[in-house]
Amino acid sequence: MNRRRFLGSLAAALATELAPRCGFAVGKKTQLVIARAVYSGGNPEPHPDALRRLIWEVVLRTSVEADYEFPEVRLDAPELFNWPLVYLTGDREFAPWSEAQRSNLRRYLTLGGTLLVDDAAGRPASGFDQSFRREVRGLIPGSALKRLGDEHSIFRSYYLVRGVGGRVIVSPFLEGIDVEDRTPVIYCRNDLGGAWARDRLGRWSYACVPGGEPQRLAAFKLGVNTVLYAMTVNYKQDQVHAPFIRQRMR
Repeated sequence: MNRRRFLGSLAAALATELAPRCGFAVGKKTQLVIARAVYSGGNPEPHPDALRRLIWEVVLRTSVEADYEFPEVRLDAPELFNWPLVYLTGDREFAPWSEAQRSNLRRYLTLGGTLLVDDAAGRPASGFDQSFRREVRGLIPGSALKRLGDEHSIFRSYYLVRGVGGRVIVSPFLEGIDVEDRTPVIYCRNDLGGAWARDRLGRWSYACVPGGEPQRLAAFKLGVNTVLYAMTVNYKQDQVHAPFIRQRMR
């Protein structure tokens, strides 16, 4: 079974499970592993505990069963295709990707994989932001990084999310790259990982400014939505969900 068929069957199965309660997962659980992208230069792991805290929330709030180990993967590695969701983060400039990395990532994204990119620098025009924009320019022929509208499925794949949280608010919107009816690259500049992270005593590692705890909650909701989006693609755009979504938004 190829990657597209695997993700397609997984999406269909989850859509069937979730549909009866309009997004509140029920039924048989699905195992999930999220990989962490590693790269040369920069800092690919600014918040080592962030993904673990996000996955704890995903398992608590949905029927997704997930692994608490997050394998490292190079963008040019064949193993990239083993996982439906890869997390790429950093807080400083990084080295240019090789053509092998770009080619492998392009194939992963077009075959159904999802890349969540999180700028952890917490400031405009960061080195990470400049490096990432340089590397994704022309990555998918005919598609460019653009703002995601408020009606995008990422904002309603599980929670109805009306704002983009994070440790700081560098940008009030998400950006992404589309492939047909999917957005396999999702980019947040607000340091989601900084909002998710706790220290060894269980305390929040960072304050969320300027919005405090509601801003942190928004970051967790967006993280949960991203996991569900990567596993179910655009099922929430189905007409059967429209009345429920409109009611919740009112």
